[in-house]
Amino acid sequence: MTLRFVLDPELTPELREAIVALWVDVTNAGGAVGFVPPVTAADVRRTADPTFAGIAEGPDRLLLGYAGDRLVAALIFCDNRFDLKAHWCVLKRVMVHPDIQGHGYGLALMREAERLGRELGREALHVTLRDGLGLDRFYRRLGYREIGRLPGALRVAPGDDRDEILMWLDLTTPAQAAR
Repeated sequence: MTLRFVLDPELTPELREAIVALWVDVTNAGGAVGFVPPVTAADVRRTADPTFAGIAEGPDRLLLGYAGDRLVAALIFCDNRFDLKAHWCVLKRVMVHPDIQGHGYGLALMREAERLGRELGREALHVTLRDGLGLDRFYRRLGYREIGRLPGALRVAPGDDRDEILMWLDLTTPAQAAR
């Protein structure tokens, strides 16, 4: 099954709850999307509500992926809110439901983000990752390159500080544009 993508859907109360549920499921399965498991919907809503405001009121953009009618993937194009950085954006909360991981949906989501990034006039995409989960290998296969690290920036538990890995995809190079 392929994913059907929707950019900038209407953020109805039902959709907000579906996104929060996805976020909870991804986090509780070990996904690095801003929390450490276990989390509840109430925990996630504290971050989700201001995130939704940035989408509903702009300038952030929401990309959702559906398998049939089921929401299974999401990411946010976060505007830098700074004119000197208007040519690129940050991808945040990149999520694929744990029940369907390993079937190419993460790849499809990121390829759609890359396509839309170009369509939206962005010259690059930036993503930050929690070290120790092997996520950097996934992004490298997509053409992202590591541009830096913030050592020990993420405290996931007492005595367990992880690097935050900064990765970058140049959307202007011929090699990237040809993929």
